[in-house]
This record gives sequence, C-alpha cells and structure tokens, in this order.
Amino acid sequence: MDDPNADTECAQNTSTLLLVERNGNSIASSTFNSLTAAAKIGGDVTALVAGEEPDTIASEISKITGISKVLVAKDKLYEHGLAEVYAPLLVAAQKKFNFTHLVAPHSAFGKNVMPRVAALLDVAQISDVTDIESPEIFVRPIYAGNAISKVKSNDPTKIITVRGTAFPPSTATGNNAAIEVAPDAEKPNITEWISEDLQKSDRPELGAATRVVSGGRALKNRENFDKLIYGLADALGAAVGGSRAAVDSGYCDNALQVGQTGKVVAPELYVAVGISGAIQHIAGMKDSKSIVAINTDPEAPIFQLADYGLVGDLFKAVPELTEKLKK
Repeated sequence: MDDPNADTECAQNTSTLLLVERNGNSIASSTFNSLTAAAKIGGDVTALVAGEEPDTIASEISKITGISKVLVAKDKLYEHGLAEVYAPLLVAAQKKFNFTHLVAPHSAFGKNVMPRVAALLDVAQISDVTDIESPEIFVRPIYAGNAISKVKSNDPTKIITVRGTAFPPSTATGNNAAIEVAPDAEKPNITEWISEDLQKSDRPELGAATRVVSGGRALKNRENFDKLIYGLADALGAAVGGSRAAVDSGYCDNALQVGQTGKVVAPELYVAVGISGAIQHIAGMKDSKSIVAINTDPEAPIFQLADYGLVGDLFKAVPELTEKLKK
C-alpha cells in the first residue's frame, strides 16, 4: 500500500538552489518565473548570485518572498556568465549544502550552464519544464510542443531548466533572507571573455513583453521589416519578433527569432505579420492570450490558431493599422 505521507515527507526533505540570471546590473525577469517554479517544488529555496560586484543584486533578491538564503560568489570571472566557471560553482554549492534540486531559467544562459552541471554530477537534466506535479515529477513539451511528457526523476539531484512563460513571476517583497559567501569552487581557465556588442533598445524585452509584433518572410526584405514591423510595434508599445524564415533571410537579427529554436513567448497580444505558421514557429508563441494574423493566404496554418485573422496584403493593411493606432 502506498504511504499517504510519502509526498509530504519528500517535500519536507527537498531544498532547491536557484541560479539567478543577471541582465547587466539587474535581475533578469526569467529568474522571477523560475522562483515560482522552485517554490512549487517545496522546501527551502536558496538563491545563488555571482559576479564581479554582485552585492546589489544579492541584496535585491534577498528581499523577494520565497527566498530563504542567498549565496554570493564574488569574482570577475563570473561577471559574463561563462558556463565553464559557473558549472563548478553550482556543483560546489550542491555538495556543501546537499540541494535536491538545482533550478535555472530555460534561457541561453541556463541552457548553457545546467547541462554541464548535470554532467559533473552524473545525473540527467530535465529541460524546459512547464509544470511541477511533485518534487520528482515534472511536465515538459516534446515534439515541438505537439505532445506533453510527464517525467519522473529518481536521481538524487534534479537539474531543471524552467520555461519562464509557464510560471507567473514571483516579485513580492518584504523578505529579509540571510546572505552568505558561496563555497569556493574550481575556476577553469579553458575559456576567456573577450568582448560583447549589445544592441540597446527602449522597446520591451521580447521574452517578457505583454505585446509582440512578429514579421515573416512575406515582408521580402529588411527595409520593409524595419519600416512595417517596427512601426506597428511602436504604435502598440510592443516588442519585435521574427520567424525563422525572416531571420535566415536577414530581415531581422537572430536574437528576435520566435520559435522552437528561438525564444518562447506568451504575451497578452501576439501579432503575426506575413507568417504562415510553421510548426517550429507555432511552438514558440501558441500560448499567447490573443493572436492576430495578417496573411494573403486564407489557408495559412496560422489562421487555425489565430483569434483574429485578416486575409489581405500586409503592405496595405499594416500601414493603415499603424496609422489608426497612432490616432
């Protein structure tokens, strides 16, 4: 007979290490979504902050409800998120404090660090988690989101990346978690940070925006993309995205790609302009609350998903829509 107290006992014995992702000198929004997931696992949640000057971020995360303790690793080698030095740090923290779960956002940063952690601990990683049923059972999409898999892990340490759009952000303050120095860890010198060239924009960040306007191959060139998609996005106060076809054709940068191999978004409003609706793209935006599609092809798959559809020439419809929104 199953023990009815087993799940409760398991939850009481869990402890989670949350890897805090930074966005410059602030906490990346995906961290707050991951905190919600970590809290759902049960038990205490410890945040790990690393960087050259991490004290401000450590103080900020310590005030967020749900954090029981903050570990701080201060070294310039951690400043730029190199996975080769972050992975040994997480392993050292796990071995010292015996965390049962290690959680990070399913972002480029998390997807770079956590597989290395899993390899060092000799356990399997569970990626892109969208729901947590118990400390051992996790839900994640497979086959580009066309099927949902329920995974049970018997590993002593669970390594998890979390789909941010699947969990609401946990931003309530009023906490005062203790701040401690993280354990010393090996710092491999197999990689070196050289430089970065960041594009700065006043528009909302794509992964966290409540409104998104995306363009596809039908825009024909980058000039049209910049004029029509950015113009409509500015009128809506929206972030800009693009299909893989638009990215591959050079209409927009790779950082704007929405889809299975790009960013997964779930805004309140998603406007798909000149996007046919390939499975790869649908996997990245199908959880949007309201979907608007503009396409000349009435048989385009995107219309099967759209809440509102306009069959027409985007080169006429988008400028007209933009002008009306501005008024």
